Amino acid sequence: MAGRKLVLEGRVSIKAFLLGLSVLVIPLIRTCYGHVDWVFDYLTETPGKIVICIHVAVINGLLLVAYRGPLYKVAVRACFLGVIFGCGLMISCSETTWTHFGWYLCSLSFFHYSEYLVTAIINPHSLTLDSFLLNHSVEYSLAAVSSWVEFTVEKLTFPELKQLNWLSVVGLLLVLCGEALRKAAMLTAGSNFNHIVQNEKAQSHVLVTGGVYAYFRHPSYVGWFYWSTGTQVMLCNPVCILGYTIASWRFFRERIEEEELSLIHFFTEDYVEYKKRVPTGLPFISGIRVN
Repeated sequence: MAGRKLVLEGRVSIKAFLLGLSVLVIPLIRTCYGHVDWVFDYLTETPGKIVICIHVAVINGLLLVAYRGPLYKVAVRACFLGVIFGCGLMISCSETTWTHFGWYLCSLSFFHYSEYLVTAIINPHSLTLDSFLLNHSVEYSLAAVSSWVEFTVEKLTFPELKQLNWLSVVGLLLVLCGEALRKAAMLTAGSNFNHIVQNEKAQSHVLVTGGVYAYFRHPSYVGWFYWSTGTQVMLCNPVCILGYTIASWRFFRERIEEEELSLIHFFTEDYVEYKKRVPTGLPFISGIRVN
């Protein structure tokens, strides 16, 4: 890893993400003509929405001029996530009851962008547009939309439920810890990490048991599990807290069993011994049974 130059797609994604983040220039200019607590009201009114749309259109025009083909596809996705992160920061720093949704937007956009960037660093050979995980699955998309709907409906009908600041802070801590653990797992595994379960062993594929893997057999899944649940705790979404917990638990139980079949095939007794020493890290999930 030392001295490795970041691949072109990774460098393009960084520039595009930062370009998307330039949406923050809008409230900075706005505050020159008013107070900070006016920014959210301005951005949610028609003039503010028009300014944001024009800004995004100009950015997309710049990307079309600068990049072509596959690089444009990388750039436009990274830029989109940068815009979402910037909008999340605006909401988080404004005087509004939507603050926790701003935290959520920042968490969501950073998770998806960092999945791509870290993959570009550790395993560029496996890097594709799917590394953003934006099209992870239909179920994942439905879960995200359902959380937005629940938050909006409950905010309109039970606004006091969305003002449980202590609960949102707990959710934020879960998100930060889960995100940190997942990225630590990816960086520790290096080129051994892949978003797709591998059925054939590559020559460079080794069994990673150090770092965070000394504490959990599947730290990337543990991190993702607590990150996803934490986003709903942050939003104070009682229905989705339960739904995300159950759905994530079932998904990772099946994923771990599938992955461990391959790992036992790849590393035989070495993995079996490792499996005996180290837990999966997820509650009530022990992985594939070995006779």
